[in-house]
Parts: sequence; C-alpha cells; structure tokens
Amino acid sequence: MKAENRISAFINSFDTGNTPFLDELEQFAIRTNVPIIRPETQSLLKLLLAMKEPEEVLEVGTAIGFSALLMSEYGPENCKITTIEKYEKRIPLAKENFKKAGKEKAILLLEGDASEWLSKLAGPYDFIFMDAAKGQYIHFLPDVLRLMPVGGILISDNVLQDGNVMESRFAVTRRDRTIHGRMREYLYELKHNEQLQTAILPVGDGVTVSVKKR
Repeated sequence: MKAENRISAFINSFDTGNTPFLDELEQFAIRTNVPIIRPETQSLLKLLLAMKEPEEVLEVGTAIGFSALLMSEYGPENCKITTIEKYEKRIPLAKENFKKAGKEKAILLLEGDASEWLSKLAGPYDFIFMDAAKGQYIHFLPDVLRLMPVGGILISDNVLQDGNVMESRFAVTRRDRTIHGRMREYLYELKHNEQLQTAILPVGDGVTVSVKKR
C-alpha cells in the first residue's frame, strides 16, 4: 500500500460516518460504480459547511444525489440547495433519493446542461461545489464567479485526476490530454485570479477551496 493510501486509511479510521441513509447510499454507489465524493472530501465539506453556514448552495454535478444530500444534512437547517445534472439515467435516482431522505423541498434539481443553466441563474450562491465534467470546470468559472458574492466559497473536486495532472502531457494517454490541459489551466486560473484566494489540497483526488475576496 502506498504511503498516501496508508495515511488516508488512517485518517478515515477516525471518521464517524454519516446518517444511516447516506451510509446506505454510499454503499449503493460503490456497488454500482457511481462516482461520489471520497470520505476525506466528505469530511472537508462538512467542516466548510459548519464554518460558512451558507444560505444558498449551488452544486454542479448531482449524480445520484449523495453530495447534495450530505450538504443538506450537514448545512444549516434552512439552507437551500440547487443542483444541476444532465445525465438522464441518474436524474430519476437522484430525485428518488431526495424523496426517500425527506429533502425534496430543500433540494432543487435542475435538469440539463450546466453551461446553459449557469448562464441563466441569478444567484447569489455563497457556497458552490463543482463536481461535474472535469474538462468543463474552466468554462464554468466565469459564470460561477458571477454567481458568488464576496466571501463566497467555491470547492472543486477531483482536480488532481489521480495524479495525472502532475505529469507531462506526453506522459498521459492521448484521450486524456484535453482534460489534462484544461485542468492545469483551471488550477492556474484559480491561483492567479485576482478575485480569488485559493488553496489546492491533496484531499481525496485533489480539492481546491477558493474564497471570493473582491
């Protein structure tokens, strides 16, 4: 086992888990190969939610609704969550999971392409979680910045791409070069954009936490 895997396993051994429904949903996702946020990222999200106490949350990438439900469960009681998903096969599952958890009134699911929805939304959203098509993050960013108030937090997941982002573009497979280039561009923009203060964290598959400062 690699050192970083041993460290993650050690840290996760202290985790107290989530609600029974979320734990059950996580196991379902693992069995059916649905990508959801890793335990380390779950812990980070819960910490940031406790610190920020957001009123309006925007999630880009719903999948089967696990992270939206986690944010609804561990965010403030009256927190409203808007989440976007375009994969038709997962939308009914997400809606069903929101209903089973009793969260259908707290979570609004927007069906369709994130680029189109982001251009239509007015916001503001004081907490934004990006977990959609990784190669599109850089294209989503202008609208995301428009939707964030000063002091708003942007969390982006899977930014290290299992370490591929660190490699030369010639060291990754040809089919991965576009996402490799776009993710590097995204990370550079987050760190150099004058509106943002960003930390790149080796949590899970890589997470960035950005605060809009101006």
